[in-house]
Amino acid sequence: MTSEKFQHLSDFVQNRMQMSHIYQPVMLIELLRNGGAASVDEIAKSLLEYDVSQVEYYERITKNMVGKVLTSKGNLVEKVKTGGRVGGYRIPDANTLTAEEVENLISLCMTRIDQFIEKRGDGIWSHRRKSAGYISGTIRYEVLKRAKFRCELCGISANEKALEVDHIVPRSRGGRDDITNFQALCYSCNAMKRDRDDTDFRNIANTYSDRKEECLFCDLQSGDKGRILIENELCYAIFDGYPVTSLHTLIIPKRHVPSYFELYQPELNAIHALLNEMKTNIETEDDSVTGFNIGINGGEDAGQTIFHCHVHLIPRRKGDIEDPRGGVRGVIPAKQSY
Repeated sequence: MTSEKFQHLSDFVQNRMQMSHIYQPVMLIELLRNGGAASVDEIAKSLLEYDVSQVEYYERITKNMVGKVLTSKGNLVEKVKTGGRVGGYRIPDANTLTAEEVENLISLCMTRIDQFIEKRGDGIWSHRRKSAGYISGTIRYEVLKRAKFRCELCGISANEKALEVDHIVPRSRGGRDDITNFQALCYSCNAMKRDRDDTDFRNIANTYSDRKEECLFCDLQSGDKGRILIENELCYAIFDGYPVTSLHTLIIPKRHVPSYFELYQPELNAIHALLNEMKTNIETEDDSVTGFNIGINGGEDAGQTIFHCHVHLIPRRKGDIEDPRGGVRGVIPAKQSY
């Protein structure tokens, strides 16, 4: 005869548990194994056992840091290779140590750990806390979805390497916890990125507030704000003053930057987000829209007249011109048809 408590828990696990991740059953297992109660620390460690990304993180630490150090110290530790790759490490002739010697060596190592922690405290993990921070599951998903579940640096699929959500401008250097400052990197690219770049990110952060007097698009931000349709932290959208078609929209970075090629990655992300949002808004407002041209004039000889970067989102409708074939090739009329 099963207990009422068992039936209640069993029914929840089998029929009512909503699985968005493995966290709920793992927590229940830890509680059940500990007589029904466990500390937050114990539950967190239990979750960690299932977190492949954390295992991969410490695999990198093992190979690239501690493994390199210990293998370079004389005959202390050596690599064990499997299929031409490092699969592990070993202490040569460890079988010559007695059980008592092994225990003494472990005790010496534990003493060194205790001494180090006592001296440094939580500071030994600060390098991870500063750069990581908490990123909600919703934001993480949106960043990975935007990247089509591929590393935005090397292009490898999430099926081949675990992807991490990386701060483009690190939090330790003033980077914001905003979706426009996130990118999806595989663990290898994220590890290589580290802090190798010696750019002064504090100065870059300050440039986001750059505005230029008598620039139409800079003035608009503090003047006729009623023209702004939508905006995010780094860019905004307005209808074009001289539209090519109805609902012709401009996506404009808030920073005064003359050229598309001078945009920062967070600005590119922000522009991309507004392009998608305005596309949806336009299609909702006018169901006759069947296509779009997206264009940027970069330089006087390419037709740029306002030297503050802006992206044209031009709605197209069936039959709006006789022959639309060639699209943006029409910037040089004789080359549009081919």
